[in-house]
Amino acid sequence: MKAARFAYERPADLSSAVRALGEYAAASGDAKPMAGGQSLGPMLNLRLARPGRVIDLSRIAALRCIESAATSASVVPDGRWRIGAAVTHAEIEDSPAPLDGRGFLRHVASGIAYRAVRNRGTIGGSLAHADPAADWPLALNALGAQVCILGPGGRRDVSAADFMRAGFSTVLADDEIIEAIDGPVLSAEARWGYWKICRKTGEFPEASAAAVFDPVRGHARIVAGALGTAPVALEGLAEAVARLGSVALTTHAVDQALVDAVSGLDAVERKLHVTALLRATRQVFES
Repeated sequence: MKAARFAYERPADLSSAVRALGEYAAASGDAKPMAGGQSLGPMLNLRLARPGRVIDLSRIAALRCIESAATSASVVPDGRWRIGAAVTHAEIEDSPAPLDGRGFLRHVASGIAYRAVRNRGTIGGSLAHADPAADWPLALNALGAQVCILGPGGRRDVSAADFMRAGFSTVLADDEIIEAIDGPVLSAEARWGYWKICRKTGEFPEASAAAVFDPVRGHARIVAGALGTAPVALEGLAEAVARLGSVALTTHAVDQALVDAVSGLDAVERKLHVTALLRATRQVFES
């Protein structure tokens, strides 16, 4: 199929983009921002989305910056990294040094779909689309990152854990865009794990999990993804593993933590998610 007719606009800078989105949102509510187009493009062609106007953000320089204290201490203070919303998965994958200090972001980016998709798809676009099985909502939740949102009322920061409300639903208002994602550089003692269960390479996973432990920052997080809704953090399990180590990582403990946090999973789904959680968290102790 072909997309329904829509107007196209490509703002030159952030202020123009926010102004255009705000004007059309106020007038009709049917404007749609686009970065890489790897999610919105198919939805347009299938006519699942029919905006009256598409606002192309892909050429805005301010959305394409990558800054990290891990590679240049003078750029981002306080040991943090910042990735513009229009930065592609491939650009993160190909970064010459680990932006987060331990290579977690680069690993996640390299496993998204296929290289052709990674060449065009963007980190901000993935977050805004909010597919329940997508990589970035899960990974950024586990890292404790912040989503920087820009709208007519100014800037606001929302934790990645709170940004996604449910499947394909976020806290973004119609007149707001994601400006960047901001997160901490992990310490040398930090360890992480990331696991997806897919029928074949490149597909969305049937189950996924991420685990990030940084004793220097006091950060311990285990998150389950591909649940049909927003990723879910297993806080009690993460605290137990941080306190007791791998002895707390039993199949029963993981299964119980999952049951306590997520309802409605059948036996097969539970087994897949428990497997992903175990493998992701065991990687922490193997690295």
